Amino acid sequence: MSQTQPQQHPQYPPFQQPQPQQAARNGLGTAALILGIVGAVSGVVPILFWLAGVLGLIALILGLTGRGRARRGEATNKGVALTGALLGLAAMGLAVFGAYTTFKAVDDAVDQFNESVSDTKAKGTESAPKSDKGDKGDTDKANKDDKADKPAAGKALDAGDAVVYDDDLTVSVSNAVRFAPDAYAAGHSKGNKAYKVTVTVTNDSKAKFDATLLTADARAGKAGVTAEQIFDGKVGGGFSGTILPGRKATVVYAFDAPADAENLTVEVTPSFEYDGTQWDLTI
Repeated sequence: MSQTQPQQHPQYPPFQQPQPQQAARNGLGTAALILGIVGAVSGVVPILFWLAGVLGLIALILGLTGRGRARRGEATNKGVALTGALLGLAAMGLAVFGAYTTFKAVDDAVDQFNESVSDTKAKGTESAPKSDKGDKGDTDKANKDDKADKPAAGKALDAGDAVVYDDDLTVSVSNAVRFAPDAYAAGHSKGNKAYKVTVTVTNDSKAKFDATLLTADARAGKAGVTAEQIFDGKVGGGFSGTILPGRKATVVYAFDAPADAENLTVEVTPSFEYDGTQWDLTI
């Protein structure tokens, strides 16, 4: 009698619960883009530099973090996050420029205010005219001395003379002195003679003076040919920086003149706000 074999049933894999797909974490990239746009727009207005700086920094941090999420596959807006970071960087740059512009404007306004207050005080403390003839004579003499400091129109000054501008900025030029430029000097031609002069600027005004704007030019001889400025290791650098009220600065300039020239006319212009003044120097 045959023995019945048990019936075999097919094996099935165990049932697995499908895992829910994780949602993309795009919030940081989107926030970086929004803050970057607002920060960049705020940076266009210099006085809002503080807002542009704060929003730009936050946008940069969020944008870089969101870009990192996109690299790890946790977010899908890599381009948005990168754009937000770049806008944040631009907003920070605009914030730096805005801060510089704002503080410079405030500093200039304070200087102008102090100058106007000083002028008002000076006018308020002017003494009333006195009837005494002796005092009047002294006053007239002082006024004449003040006028003597200012050159007559169309007339050049002599070596050592000084010009005093309306704001009490004083400029003087020394006599021309012959010198030998070094072998690598620029502006000196063979056969010509080289001369150097000393320009002194005294700032007796109420505001600092930007000396970098000062220019010095020269012409030589009766024909008035241009005397090229000479640059070597010791002369020709010009003024630099600013001169504070009550201070002065001195710079040596050098010029190239024809050998037969007997005079050198030096013209100094403190800046575009001042008229140029000429000195006629004997060489």
